[in-house]
Amino acid sequence: MTYHPPSRETIQEKSFVENGNGVSMVAKKPAKKTAAKKPVVKKSRAKKPAAKKIAAPKKAASSKSVKRKTANAKKTVAVRKVVAKKAPAKKVVVKKAVAKKVPAKKVTPKVDSKKAAVAKKAAELAKKVAAEKKAKEVAAQREKAAKAKAAADAARAKAKAAADAARAKAKAAADAARAKAKAAADLARAKAKAAAEEKKAREKVLAQQKKEQELAKKKADAEKALIAKQKAAEKEAERLAKEAEKQAVAERKAAEKEAARLAKEAEKQAEIARKAAAKKAKALEKPVIVKLPPEDGITPTKDFDLKFLQAQREILHSERISLVGQASRLEDEANALIADAEMGDVQFDDEGGEGDTMVVERERDLTLSASARHIVEQIDLSLESIKVGEYGYSEHSGKPIPRERLKAIPWTTELVEERVGTFGRR
Repeated sequence: MTYHPPSRETIQEKSFVENGNGVSMVAKKPAKKTAAKKPVVKKSRAKKPAAKKIAAPKKAASSKSVKRKTANAKKTVAVRKVVAKKAPAKKVVVKKAVAKKVPAKKVTPKVDSKKAAVAKKAAELAKKVAAEKKAKEVAAQREKAAKAKAAADAARAKAKAAADAARAKAKAAADAARAKAKAAADLARAKAKAAAEEKKAREKVLAQQKKEQELAKKKADAEKALIAKQKAAEKEAERLAKEAEKQAVAERKAAEKEAARLAKEAEKQAEIARKAAAKKAKALEKPVIVKLPPEDGITPTKDFDLKFLQAQREILHSERISLVGQASRLEDEANALIADAEMGDVQFDDEGGEGDTMVVERERDLTLSASARHIVEQIDLSLESIKVGEYGYSEHSGKPIPRERLKAIPWTTELVEERVGTFGRR
């Protein structure tokens, strides 16, 4: 076979070497392609499945992965050394071929390939042994853990059985104690109930006997009382008969006396009624009041002009305010006297004498307050009469009241002669 020298451009080939976890690439610069290199590459590729089978199981711990990485690194270094040794030999062959320029024979590095294969097998075997050892250790640990777990489960089951037995025993003892206590309580209740019923029966008999005795005593007392009552009734009847006779005589005399008095009173009332009827008939003949147009809430008349009525209205308002204040003050004083009496500050006895004085003062205050309230009502009527044009005229005869009397008593509604005859309010 004719040798062809390589060109100036260096062709780089990559040889792949399996290291268990992956493939490492080593760059080569051979002078020419030799037939001996191809079988080496094919062998290395053919052995990949075997390497994968020897790999450690997936459940290995982190320490397994560390060891595996260390073994793979060593394999990679050994393979690289083999490759590095092969390269210089190849370069020498290429140089010789270029110098002689004659057909060269193919050189197959069988020895190096064998060494690499041996080294690889040794590494794989070591790896396999380590994996088996690790698997055994893992299996031993798992077995040990399973035994420990089984022992712990047995201990727990034993402890649980002992606890259950103790609880059952305690429950049985408690139930027995409760049953015993219940029986004792039932017996005590039965005894107490029997004693209570016996006592109740005795008390019932005693109560019946006592009741019979009381009835007998009451019957005897009733008979005595009836006899005494009959005697007293006879005596009372005699007394009442005498008293009735005396009362009849006294009533007859009083009736005669009252009849005479009533006759005189009737005669007197008839005279008063006759005089009152005469006055009333005379009062009905009232003169007509001549009213002027109203002004400022006042209706002046022919007898009383606007200026006079305004002055009277002011006087009435002033008197009303004064009387209302006086009435309120007197009522407060009377109430204060009542409060003091309720608190017990006053001595109501013969020696003290303050009780009677306080009562008199209270009655006086209430009387004065009522009088002031009555005058306030008359003032209100007078103010209303100023508005409608009827102020200053007698309510009996209809005659005008003198201004001097109105100035003295602004709320009067009658003449002096009418007042003297007790006819009217003032």
